[in-house]
Amino acid sequence: MTGQFRAPEGGRVDRARPLSFSFDGKQFTGCQGDTLASALLANGVHLVGRSFKYHRPRGILSAGSEEPNALVSIDRGPGRVTPNLRATQLELYDGMQAHSQNRFPSLGFDVGAVSNAIGSLLPAGFYYKTFMWPRAFWRHLYEPSIRAAAGLGHAPVSPDPDRYSQHYAHCDVLIIGAGPSGLAAALAASARGARVVLCDEQAELGGSLLAETQATIDGKPVPVWLWDTLETLHQNADVTLLPRTTAFGWFPDNLIGLAERVTDHLAKLEAQLPRERLWQVRAQEVIIAAGAIERPLVFSDNDRPGVMLADAARHYLLRYGVTVGARAVMVTSDDTAYAAATALQQAGVAISAVADLRPQASNAARESGLDVRIGTGVVATSGRLRITHATLSSGETIACDTLLMCGGWTPSVHLFSQSRGKLRFDEVLGAFLPSTSTVAARSVGACNGAFSLTSCLEQGYAAGDSAAPTHRRFAVSGLPAFVPSATVEQSVAMRGKAFVDFQNDVTVKDLHIATREGFRSIEHVKRYTTTGMATDQGKTSNMNTLAIVSTILRQPIPAVGHTTFRMPYTPVTFGALAGAARGALFEPVRQTPMHDWAAARGAVFENVGTWQRARYFPRNGEDMPAAVARECHAVRNAVGIFDATTLGKIEVIGPDAVEFLNRLYTNDFSRLAVGHCRYGVLLNEAGYVMDDGVVARLAPDRFHVTTTTGGAAGVLHHMEDYLQTEFPELRVWLTSITEQWAVIAVQGPMARDVIAPLVRGTDISPAVMPHMTVREGRICNVPMRLFRVSFTGELGYEINVPADYGHAVWDAVFGVGMRYGMTPYGTETMHVLRAEKGYIVVGQETDGTVIPADLGLDWAIGKSKADFVGKRSLMRPDMLRTDRKQLVGLLAPDVLEEGAQIVANANSPIPMAMLGHVTSAYWSGALGRPIALGLVAGGRARFGQTLYVPMPDRTIAVRVTDSIFYDSKGKRLHG
Repeated sequence: MTGQFRAPEGGRVDRARPLSFSFDGKQFTGCQGDTLASALLANGVHLVGRSFKYHRPRGILSAGSEEPNALVSIDRGPGRVTPNLRATQLELYDGMQAHSQNRFPSLGFDVGAVSNAIGSLLPAGFYYKTFMWPRAFWRHLYEPSIRAAAGLGHAPVSPDPDRYSQHYAHCDVLIIGAGPSGLAAALAASARGARVVLCDEQAELGGSLLAETQATIDGKPVPVWLWDTLETLHQNADVTLLPRTTAFGWFPDNLIGLAERVTDHLAKLEAQLPRERLWQVRAQEVIIAAGAIERPLVFSDNDRPGVMLADAARHYLLRYGVTVGARAVMVTSDDTAYAAATALQQAGVAISAVADLRPQASNAARESGLDVRIGTGVVATSGRLRITHATLSSGETIACDTLLMCGGWTPSVHLFSQSRGKLRFDEVLGAFLPSTSTVAARSVGACNGAFSLTSCLEQGYAAGDSAAPTHRRFAVSGLPAFVPSATVEQSVAMRGKAFVDFQNDVTVKDLHIATREGFRSIEHVKRYTTTGMATDQGKTSNMNTLAIVSTILRQPIPAVGHTTFRMPYTPVTFGALAGAARGALFEPVRQTPMHDWAAARGAVFENVGTWQRARYFPRNGEDMPAAVARECHAVRNAVGIFDATTLGKIEVIGPDAVEFLNRLYTNDFSRLAVGHCRYGVLLNEAGYVMDDGVVARLAPDRFHVTTTTGGAAGVLHHMEDYLQTEFPELRVWLTSITEQWAVIAVQGPMARDVIAPLVRGTDISPAVMPHMTVREGRICNVPMRLFRVSFTGELGYEINVPADYGHAVWDAVFGVGMRYGMTPYGTETMHVLRAEKGYIVVGQETDGTVIPADLGLDWAIGKSKADFVGKRSLMRPDMLRTDRKQLVGLLAPDVLEEGAQIVANANSPIPMAMLGHVTSAYWSGALGRPIALGLVAGGRARFGQTLYVPMPDRTIAVRVTDSIFYDSKGKRLHG
């Protein structure tokens, strides 16, 4: 025997395998197969927590994920303390340590309960009206106090030591819910050869069948039918069964998020297994068999420990072998409660009375043999830490230790609503049901308003057999024909608190206050009172809230509407969502094959996008300006070597590759010869510069496209988006090759002399390989794509070799280069050199509002092209204004501050009219003075003018010049 309230027999638990656990430090014993909730009830523990706002004693209300009260923290050792877990979902394991929450110093005596005594001072929205004065108190008193009181449980402070995994899957049919409807759907879908994924949040598949002992299906007792069905599905290789898996969110195109709890039920964690697994399942069709939630009733003090949903009590008895009390009162407006009352009475629980709110007795009431009080409700309860008496609307007070309630059923339409499906209100059920679906999804069973076992099985089978829905008949016997009905309105005794939302302590009075203060929209009422905003997402409170607000406003429930069903359906851990993306893997640091070489030579690195790039190479204690000046001098006068591996690289292949690039880029690539390169500008639909790079034609149907380091992923996404949605007729394939090729940039007057001895089979003489050409060959006997391009304004080559050979080829190039004074340089030097030539950096000289003409790149627009992305936007009047901000050079006595604003007059009154801003600013060793680039309104018409840059301590005069400061004729590019 494991607990005084464990029934002598029955249930699915293994009584031969006792499990030891503790709750608030006290030791108890349960059985293998128990949940923490069922084990506590078996030991007579009903008080499990304190409520959020009033710190009232709270007990177990339900048996599933809708549980609003029984929230506990589980301690599995350092780093493994998890708060706010539902005791109804926690599978018991040997040695479990559970703790109640939101109480001090103990669960039985909580000093926070003083808030219940002053509850009249804490109505809905009190914080909006109470903490307004004096204002000085807000930061130092009110806010800290509110924050200290807020929250349930304690967030862990140490790193999570567990591992989480993520899995992507595709299937023909995803079935959410493994109750009778879901199982029937899985049988039908798998029988026609479909790939099926069947998930359910419980540890065992079966749903309501797990607590069914009397019925038969097709002549088999339900447990036997369930076993045979699961065996059939297990043996089908095309069926994936996922217990302990919650479908928590619906995303576009039938992408469903599933959270699988892999090891939380194990006493000893297995290192090779993740704690949780996040499934992202793309389904051709989704069948929702999510069931329904029993609805509580609203009356004074309906939250005491011992007040429980009727079907939950039946569930605890028939599945776990637990009697929830010794003497019970039942209050109901629905026939289904009688099954619970009858089962409990047969197990030895005294049913003192059944208060049936309906004005006439149903067949179930007449045939139950119980003391049924027709047209009667419960108006109040009494008791301190557990219910002791229930007061009926007739005035009679009945002693009891348990009060069971059933106000009808609320179909679980959360996921259907998230799929953008439309709901309809059913007057008989008093609840919303699925109506019009906008995706390939079907709702079946209780979540679709079908509450008989026969209709659940037949709806599920028909949905699973959608290829040929023959509507198979199931022979079900042993169950009475209960007819669910809507909640009958109760007269709520207002002398005590009548709770609508148990978790957030929202009462009927709060709803009256909200509507009295002008909140008519149900969404506004929800936010003002916080009803439905707790971790249970209003599963047990939503319909009662709508019914009460409907009565207050004297409007039908459909006119009141319903709130938005937001994901997740039940809480999902951050660990499951993050997966492996934490610590160093949160944003993986990408390093080039030459990273270690640079680090060994003292390079200072910077993060560029997700890459680490060498910023400069200091020698002998140099600071950055000294190192950059030396590196610039080497490139301008001898030769430098630069790691350009991080440039984005995309291979565009296919018969329509030219047409595809012509439609995306401003340039015309139709006449670009094989072996040649062209600078390309990419615009978005608004006509603004999105990216730039060099496009090289390797073959008639093959292009090598480079992008900026930070823009690589965005450009590929942009290309794929247009290829799949706008130009699907084009025969083109896109491949990211950024990490396939290591890129070694050799720049400077001696560049050709350095690489010539290493290149085999390729003539790199100026006449044969001029500027802006590409050749494929070999270097150091390694395959190579050699680009003659330059971002420094000097003679330059970019050597592309397979990444695995990058370090070796770099060593070889540097070995030869040392004879010519080769100097490694970093990104800071690269920026100075390109600025001297007036070359732009996307994201620095562009700010999302810049078009090619602003940058002086009109020449990059193919004049004969009929169209390209962004072309029509360039014709808008705003794009043709002559006073647009344009890229210009700025000469100043000092290095300007990037981002500094530019004005027309030194003594302009504040607020000044801003003409533009400084985009880049450096000291130029080649020119012996500071230089800057800037975007200035009507900039090219201002050449020679003096403008001003206001700074905190002074105003700096600048002269507007052309943006090309060095070698304006480009002679050095051609060597």
